Amino acid sequence: MAGIILKKRSTPHGVKIPESKPTGNKPIETLPFPKKAIVPLHQNLGVPCEPLVKKGDSVKTGEKIGDSESYVSAPIHSPISGEVTGFTKLIGPTTGRLTDAIIITADGRNTWEEPEAAKDIAALSRDEIIALVREAGIVGLGGATFPSHIKLSPPEGKKIDTLILNGCECEPFITSDHRIMLEYGEKILLGLGLSKKVFKPDRIYIAIEDNKQDAIDHMEELVMEMGLDRNIRIVPLKSKYPMGGEKILIKVITGREVPSGGLPLDVGAVVQSISTVKAMYDAIFDGKPLIERVVTVTGLVERPGNLCVRFGTPLREVIDYCGGIKKNVNEILLGGPMMGTSCFDLDFPVTKGVNCILAKESTPVKEENCIRCGRCLDACSMDLIPTNFVKYVKNHDYAACKKASIADCIECGACAYSCPAHIPIVEYIKIAKGELANKKRIKK
Repeated sequence: MAGIILKKRSTPHGVKIPESKPTGNKPIETLPFPKKAIVPLHQNLGVPCEPLVKKGDSVKTGEKIGDSESYVSAPIHSPISGEVTGFTKLIGPTTGRLTDAIIITADGRNTWEEPEAAKDIAALSRDEIIALVREAGIVGLGGATFPSHIKLSPPEGKKIDTLILNGCECEPFITSDHRIMLEYGEKILLGLGLSKKVFKPDRIYIAIEDNKQDAIDHMEELVMEMGLDRNIRIVPLKSKYPMGGEKILIKVITGREVPSGGLPLDVGAVVQSISTVKAMYDAIFDGKPLIERVVTVTGLVERPGNLCVRFGTPLREVIDYCGGIKKNVNEILLGGPMMGTSCFDLDFPVTKGVNCILAKESTPVKEENCIRCGRCLDACSMDLIPTNFVKYVKNHDYAACKKASIADCIECGACAYSCPAHIPIVEYIKIAKGELANKKRIKK
């Protein structure tokens, strides 16, 4: 029977951390679009876009303003209507690299690009769906920003028999996907139907942590009301960090283990986020490219909430809309407290990869010597030995890091959270990955 909830499942690893989700009951508000949008041309994992506009051009909301000939890229669209008044360069908080950005000054009219003629959704082919997703600039909105048209196009011979919709949202504070499930559940399921048409899976699971019981109940009810196929199952998962990691979800739900250095498609599975399939609905049913997303604004702000924000909106404007930050704030994170990235420039814009703005007070801690307690091993959901990576990096032995499968680390931070010696294990791992990537580029 469709929508049957399977027995609650969990993972033996990971950590139980305070959930701190005060915005879970805050309905989504729409932030007024900015008077000036700063739109980076690199908002996906892959190749940056080249500008399609020049200074002085008039643009409409939803008009494509950046694209790339590279397959591993995704177009950029104007989040507002107005005039291109300049170009600038920004340092991305996540990558630490310079990226070009287009400055658009709003005309106040929010005039949309004329949509294409209405499509017969039922008649769309697999290739047509993938092309529309690519043209809409959709990327993975769970945090990775991997171009979605690539995930929808597994190589020949890779049969996808399992599709998992990720509604876990396991990071503390973040509630954007939770609210999207409650407020746009029908659109999510229709977007999921598009993915189903592409992959033709045998089984579809909707994974939601049990701290969102209202979302579990709501999605189950919608599956039943909409008369969806019998192969859709809602899977409640015990709230445990980092349950939302795609390889972890696959292991917990299917029992299959993605091989070291492999991808989910190697075991016949694909994981998509709630926000991504909602964006697919917007693009294909409503003709709207990806120009906005729901962002949780939380922590030490006066009025925390969930806001629908146009890309290019400066962080300052988003925070001001929420009443501003409190006096003791000394750090702004883009993302949650476990995997978020510090951003000290409040004029930096919201991009496709920003699902949370967290204002917090950080207390410096001193790194001490490892006491070999093994807590990081217990916490690691990827069955790695995090403390060894620290030792290898301190000895500049990056070859040993590679041999110990450092590429399999998802940088969730569970190891560092568990460490009584306050060792910033993830930072050491990032150093090693950066060194290995540099050596790989030099060899090329």
